[in-house]
Amino acid sequence: MSEVVQRRVEDGVALLTLNRPDRLNAWTAEMERVYFGLLEECAQAEEVRVIVVTGAGRGFCAGADMQELQAIGDGSLEVSAEVHERRPQTFPLSIPKPIIAAINGACAGIGLVQALMCDVRFAADGAKLTTAFARRGLVAEHGISWMLPRLIGPARALDLLLSGRVVLAQEAHTLGLVNRVSAPEKLLDETLDYACELALKCSPASMARMKRQVYADLERGLDEALAEADRLMLESFTAPDFVEGVTSFLERRDPRFAALGA
Repeated sequence: MSEVVQRRVEDGVALLTLNRPDRLNAWTAEMERVYFGLLEECAQAEEVRVIVVTGAGRGFCAGADMQELQAIGDGSLEVSAEVHERRPQTFPLSIPKPIIAAINGACAGIGLVQALMCDVRFAADGAKLTTAFARRGLVAEHGISWMLPRLIGPARALDLLLSGRVVLAQEAHTLGLVNRVSAPEKLLDETLDYACELALKCSPASMARMKRQVYADLERGLDEALAEADRLMLESFTAPDFVEGVTSFLERRDPRFAALGA
């Protein structure tokens, strides 16, 4: 179990917890390395079917650690070589298993980027979300200028990027930034319940293909997307999960789908 990110697996669900609560889980290079490494481990582990990401304490991730930013600003921390060696912040999109963010509190800057790179987002009522970049003299970093307009549209994305204003969970839900808002004390339980239902009832292979389809289709035209969907549909008819899905429905039982791992 890592100091900066904790991992727990139960009932097919891996719970990853950003674990710097005294700093509202502010993002560091070490946290990034460990978090992405754990995502890769989860992708390869057959016992993991769904991944939930949350933060320890009062925050999800309050953005980049200001001490690291200050070191970059005064030149005492060299980042150019490190940036080239890092995985891209879009790395979670390549994980073939659903990733669900449980946004329990402050979610800002690169912390918001991490939430947006999850596939589904639940937030605690009262949680504060902000892009923050314009208020730090920065740009729309780490692919947020690609993802945010696709989630909420260009005008709303530019509002949040240009102003850097704080959005509470209920407004985030209205905008389409988050899928569901829960009472703070119920957030993690409700997120885990949803994740467990996916792990129990949904084909890991199907979920992996659909995740790949959705993100690839953001860059495809309709004809190309339809052709690929038809190809995958015909392929799925010959797969064991299709037989099991139909059989379990007819037998009125939970399906026993094969695990997805390395």
